[in-house]
Amino acid sequence: MPGDPSMQQGQPGTAQAETSRFRYAFMGLGFICVGLGMLGAFLPVLPTTPFLLVALWAFSRSSRRFHHWLYSHPRFGPRLREWREHGTIPVKVKVSAVSAMAISFGFMAFVVRVKWPVLVATGVFMLVGATYVLSRPSRPPGP
Repeated sequence: MPGDPSMQQGQPGTAQAETSRFRYAFMGLGFICVGLGMLGAFLPVLPTTPFLLVALWAFSRSSRRFHHWLYSHPRFGPRLREWREHGTIPVKVKVSAVSAMAISFGFMAFVVRVKWPVLVATGVFMLVGATYVLSRPSRPPGP
């Protein structure tokens, strides 16, 4: 917290103790999301980018070092930078995300056979998510 005097002066206080606790929680969340994101790079049903975006956010609140590491990572960094600068989602990612939603919905409907209110609610949330993903630009604006 840049505006908090106790944090700027390094005095022990409630704000510093609270920030320290949250720092470790955010860092833990960041590492969990990086792990899930890396799994998603190899498993087609697990998304990569959303987990890495959450990890980037968590690291921005806990560790400049890990935030910089993830943001400048040779494999994941370019996509994260494109999202931050332009809000883009590549076509391949869009197809993967919407396909995973459709397969999951079909699995719920025909294999698990959940009750129809749950199926409708899930379908609505998936439709909202798919609409958002498809509404984002696929590449940065041209020169």
